[in-house]
Amino acid sequence: MPWRMTRASEDLTSCFVGVAFYRDSAGTTLQTSVAQVFNQRGDGVIVRGAAARQSKDDRQPHLTETDAKNLLAQSLASYRREHRTMPARVMLHKTSSFTEAEQRGFRAAAADHLVDLLEMVWLPRGDSIRLFRGGEFPPLRGTMLSLSEQRHVLYTRGSVPLYKTYPGMYVPSVLPFRLVDTESSPEEIGAELLMLSKMNWNATQLDGRLPITIRTAEAIGGILKHLDHGETPAPRYAYYM
Repeated sequence: MPWRMTRASEDLTSCFVGVAFYRDSAGTTLQTSVAQVFNQRGDGVIVRGAAARQSKDDRQPHLTETDAKNLLAQSLASYRREHRTMPARVMLHKTSSFTEAEQRGFRAAAADHLVDLLEMVWLPRGDSIRLFRGGEFPPLRGTMLSLSEQRHVLYTRGSVPLYKTYPGMYVPSVLPFRLVDTESSPEEIGAELLMLSKMNWNATQLDGRLPITIRTAEAIGGILKHLDHGETPAPRYAYYM
């Protein structure tokens, strides 16, 4: 393992959960991909979720309160089996906005498992904002712009001073993130997203646009969609290698 996330002595022990969605191969059924659960060393477990529903209001996939509660409860139970302990803090990343029902469900699961702090952050698919930097190369990796108290964009890919260049083939796009229910500052969450974008041990690339929570959840969803309708992979919990 090349490195792990830095953690100050006063920091709470954290786990990071990414929730993404996919459709079956026929495109007819909308499913929750997985809750992809990581600790600060990058060790992860995968939990398959229940079917989601597309909202008529925002055209995004959402969970019922009960399904949201069950998904996070299963994630925390799986985390405990793997690591023999429970986190004091859970950072929940989700690719669709959080409804009130989802928030209630996630909070109920965290309370049932005696989690001291649950933070929820929405990672939209994209944002129209782009930044420009003087010279020949894109903005520096780690550049963040706050558009409001909740809405922020972060360059998880960009120019790297150590390399004196941009180590990429295409113009980098921002990673948008929106604070839903957090105690951490936008700068702290941005720094965390930046670290999580480097935790893909299956590739030699320095970084990725998405944090490992969402990147892996979406990759697993790409596999699950090819299963026959109603088929459940065994074992239910799989380890991310």
